Amino acid sequence: MNEEKQQTVSRRKASVTQNDTRAQTDIAEHTGQGSDLRPKDTRWFTWNITRSDWDILIGSTTIKLLLYPSYRSTDFEVHRNWLAITHSLPISQWYYDTTSEWTLDYPPFFAYFEKLLSIPAYFIDPKIVDLQNLNYDSWSVIAYQRTSVIITELVLATALLRFIPGSVDPSVQRIISAALFLHPGFLIVDHMHFQYNGFMFGILLWSILMARNGNKLASGILFAILLNFKHIYMYLAPAYFVYLLRAFCLTPSGQVEIKNFLALANAVIGVFIASLGPFAVMGQIPQLLSRLFPFTRGLNHAYWAANAWALVTAVDRILLKYIQFTGAKIPVDADGVASSSRGLVGDTVFAVLPQVKPIHTFIITIICQLAILAKLWTNPSTKSFLTALTLCGWTSFLFGWHVHEKAVLLILVPLSLLAAERHAYFRTYLIASVAGIFGLFPLIFTPAESVVKVVYSALWLAGVYGLLSRRVYEYPKSAIYVVIDLGERAYLAGFIPLLAFVTLMSLRSHRISSPSNGEDTTSSNLEFLPLMVTSVYCSIGLIWAYLRLGFIYLFEESTYQGQLSTIQ
Repeated sequence: MNEEKQQTVSRRKASVTQNDTRAQTDIAEHTGQGSDLRPKDTRWFTWNITRSDWDILIGSTTIKLLLYPSYRSTDFEVHRNWLAITHSLPISQWYYDTTSEWTLDYPPFFAYFEKLLSIPAYFIDPKIVDLQNLNYDSWSVIAYQRTSVIITELVLATALLRFIPGSVDPSVQRIISAALFLHPGFLIVDHMHFQYNGFMFGILLWSILMARNGNKLASGILFAILLNFKHIYMYLAPAYFVYLLRAFCLTPSGQVEIKNFLALANAVIGVFIASLGPFAVMGQIPQLLSRLFPFTRGLNHAYWAANAWALVTAVDRILLKYIQFTGAKIPVDADGVASSSRGLVGDTVFAVLPQVKPIHTFIITIICQLAILAKLWTNPSTKSFLTALTLCGWTSFLFGWHVHEKAVLLILVPLSLLAAERHAYFRTYLIASVAGIFGLFPLIFTPAESVVKVVYSALWLAGVYGLLSRRVYEYPKSAIYVVIDLGERAYLAGFIPLLAFVTLMSLRSHRISSPSNGEDTTSSNLEFLPLMVTSVYCSIGLIWAYLRLGFIYLFEESTYQGQLSTIQ
C-alpha cells in the first residue's frame, strides 16, 4: 500500500512543474500581478516551422487533394451560388436574391469573403459565377472551391503553430496543434461535406492565442471579426463578454479601466460598422437579420444533433410506440405521430411529451451558462476563460434551438487545447471526441467515403491517444472513480458494435431501396433508425462529458491545485 501511494505521489510530482506553472499563471492574472508568467509575445506570426510540421502539412494536403472527387453535399452548391450572388449582383441585392433556394444567410464579412473568392473564380471559369447557372458541377468549380478551402485553412495552421512557442510544454502543444490540424471533423465537414470551418476556427484560435499571450484587446477584436463571419459563434459570446470585462476592463479590485474599456468598445463598434454599416445605410438590417435568424425552423435539424433534444425526442418516440402497442389511454398529438423520425428539415412535433419552443431552449441555455459565467467572473484567468468558453459552446449545442450536428466543432476545437492539462481533462476530451466525430459520420453516407471517414478517424484517434494518454494518466483515486472509469471504457467500446449495426442497417436499406424490379419498398420505420441510434448514443457521451467538465471546472479544479501545492 505504501509503495502504491509513493508511486501516486511520484506521478503527481512529475507533473507539478507543468501544473504549478499554470496555477501560478492563474493567480497572477487573477490578482493583477500579471496576465501570464510566460514571456510576453504579442507578435501575430513568426516563421518557426520544423520538418515534422512540413510533413504534416504536405501529408494532409495530399489527402485533401485525393478527396477532390469525393462526395460533396448541397453546401457545395450553396457556396457556389454565394460566389455568383456577390459577383453578379450589387451589394444592395445580396440579401434579397432568391434565384436559388440557397440564399445568402451568413453575416456580411463572409459575404465579402465570397466576393473576394469570386474574382479569381471568374477568370478560371465565368460559369462558376453565373447566377442562373444553378447546380454547376464541372471540374473547374470543384477544383476551385476545394482548393479555396485548403488555402484558407492555412489561417488555422498558422494559429496552431503560434500556440507552440510560449506554451508550458511545447512538445505536448505540438501534438495538440497537429491533432487539431488533422482533426477528422475538419476533414469530414470541410473537405468532403464542404464548408470553411478551418478558416473560421483559425480566427477563433488566433483570438484565444492573443488572450493567452496577454493581448486581450486583439482577442476581443478578432472575436468581433469572427462573429461577422458566422453568427453561430455568438454561442461563445457570453464567455468573451465576462472575461474581457473582468480581466481587461476592470481592475482586480473592481474599478473600471476607462482607457481599456473605451479601446475595446470603440474597436468592437468599428468592426460592426465595417460589417453592417453599408446595410444600415441602405435600411436593410431587418432583412439581413431575417436571413441570419430563421426561427421558423424546427427544434431538430434533418437528423438529430447529438444533444439533449435527441434524447427527449427519442423518449417521445418510445412512449408513442408503447402507447400504440399497449393501447394505453394517454393523449397523443396526431401531428407528432409522423414527425421527428423522418430525417427531414421541419418542425419537430412531439406526440406525447409537451412541445418545446424556442423560448424554452433559450431559458435553459442561459440558466446553465450562468453558473459557468459566475465562476469565470471570480477567476478570470486564461485557463478559466478557455474552459468557460468550451462549456458555453457546449451548453448551446446541448440545449439550443435547431442545432446542426456540425456545431459540435464548437466543443471539440477549444476542448482540444485542454486535453493535456491532466487525466480528468484528457478523459473528457477523449469521450467528447469519439462521440462528436461519430456523430458527424451520417453526413457522409456514400460507400467509398464511408470507408475513408472511419479509417481516417480511427487512425487519428489511435495516434492522439497513444501520444497523450501516457503523459497524463493517473490511477483512479477511489472506488467511485474505478466505477466511473469502467463505465467510460464500456461506453467507448460500445462504438464498435454501434458502427457494425449502422453499417449493416445501411447496407440493408440500400438493398431494399434498389430491388431488382425497380420498386422502392424502403421501410419508413427502419430508414431513420441508424440515424436515431447514432444521435442518441453519441448524445449520451456528449452530455456525460459536459457534466464531467462542468464538475471539474466548478468544484474540482481549486481542490486539485491545492493538492499540488501540498505535494510540492
